[in-house]
Amino acid sequence: MIRLVVPLLLALLAGCATPIPRQASKVLPVAGTVLDSQVRAAGAAHPGLSGLRLLETSTDAFTARAELIRKAQRSLDIQYYIVHDGLTTRLLVNELLKAADRGVRIRFLIDDTSSDGNDYQIAVLAAHPNVQIRVFNPLHLGRSTGPTRALGRLVDLNHQHRRMHNKLWLADDSVAIVGGRNLGDEYFDARPEMNFTDLDLLAAGPVARQLGTSFDQYWNSPLSQPARRLRWFAPSTSALVRLRARLHHYLDSERTRDLALYNRLRRYATAPQLDGWLQELTWAHAQAFWDAPRKVLADDEPDWQLLLTRQLQPILDGAQHELLLVSSYFVPMNQGVAYLGGLAARGVDVRVLTNALEATDVPAVHAGYAPYRTALLAQGVKLFELRARPDQKRSALPYSFGESESSLHSKAMAIDGRWSFIGSFNFDPRSVLWNTEVGVMVDSPALTGRLRQLMLQGMDPSVSYAVQRSEDQGRVHLQWVSERNGQPRVLHHEPGSAWRRFNAWVVKAVGLERML
Repeated sequence: MIRLVVPLLLALLAGCATPIPRQASKVLPVAGTVLDSQVRAAGAAHPGLSGLRLLETSTDAFTARAELIRKAQRSLDIQYYIVHDGLTTRLLVNELLKAADRGVRIRFLIDDTSSDGNDYQIAVLAAHPNVQIRVFNPLHLGRSTGPTRALGRLVDLNHQHRRMHNKLWLADDSVAIVGGRNLGDEYFDARPEMNFTDLDLLAAGPVARQLGTSFDQYWNSPLSQPARRLRWFAPSTSALVRLRARLHHYLDSERTRDLALYNRLRRYATAPQLDGWLQELTWAHAQAFWDAPRKVLADDEPDWQLLLTRQLQPILDGAQHELLLVSSYFVPMNQGVAYLGGLAARGVDVRVLTNALEATDVPAVHAGYAPYRTALLAQGVKLFELRARPDQKRSALPYSFGESESSLHSKAMAIDGRWSFIGSFNFDPRSVLWNTEVGVMVDSPALTGRLRQLMLQGMDPSVSYAVQRSEDQGRVHLQWVSERNGQPRVLHHEPGSAWRRFNAWVVKAVGLERML
């Protein structure tokens, strides 16, 4: 019996083996494509500059992605941390398959976080001759079942907790989307119970080509493995046919189930916006920043030269008047408190917007942030925490999602009314040290002015709590100031359920801040 059990366990732990040749590839030449022609025509009067537009709403963000698929003629290069199943994802997959059918080369790079339990479905999509899918930093030990995957990650925890957090959508190496959004219904306001408040940047021209270079670095990294390598056997040729049939059946049923939502999401087909947006771009100097993929291979803290923060710091160091920071996960640690406090000490107005305990989707991260609030406030940093539900008296603000609860997922900075940084980077140890990130720095008072306006709206008392210090008989307390029904409201206990407080307490007690 033991002779039979041991080989079976080894097979379950191995979980992959198909020997697929691994070939390097690069972005394709795009001269003559519709997108390239449109971008060149729009930017003719702005040599050397990039065309930029904020995608402020979830509907615009989804529309832009879908329309870029439809516009693409040569290539689509897509890179994501999380890909959740749902209506929005399946609509995009349907459009991607149509693009592949007409000859567009699709390269899809996903973090292994999204592939857990989905190796077969991923391999079926990759069976299309024009679709290539790679998985970043994949688990090789124990992919076959949930328990063995958990065991495999535990065995190699030092490297398996390091993830590719990048979000990038690039069409014909001409127009890109970067920002905080992953792929899933909760990122496009398509879930009735909860949705993320997020922000993307549509970027065309030189900065899009820089982002193409970043994609190539990740795609050709030894850490990115072809999806078919993660399975013993390749899917049959009929598997893709069956997948398409199930996909079409699902979309038909969803259209019947919720026609209003389906029609809103399908606006890209009924009322396309992209051509107009490309004519209205803000043209400015822009630079793509990204972590080197090999950052993930470090046994301890990675080399400073590999980090996105090395590129970002000179702009932050140069702040003279104002730094507005939006970070869904904000864990400053002592170094961050000292840095932001130092900016405030020399007269920079530093304001930070993050999630309140009641709004965060990860209470553990809030536990990493909460201990630093008092010190930040004492050094002059102003803190704002997004509420789960805004004051209905002011529901016209962009941080309201109607009946859904909201959770902040944006990652952006506005510096001195001139510089904007938008991407996947959170102000926390995980983004700095453990995950890889990508973003775009823009030198534009016009675009930064609009970003600043959105940030200040997010800090409005109808939408967020202003966290303030108060003293009572020599003891320092925190209070949360907001509005309810248009009237000022002060809370002396942190808003959030007992369960969320318990989750946060556990992480604080264990002391995991550096891993968050």
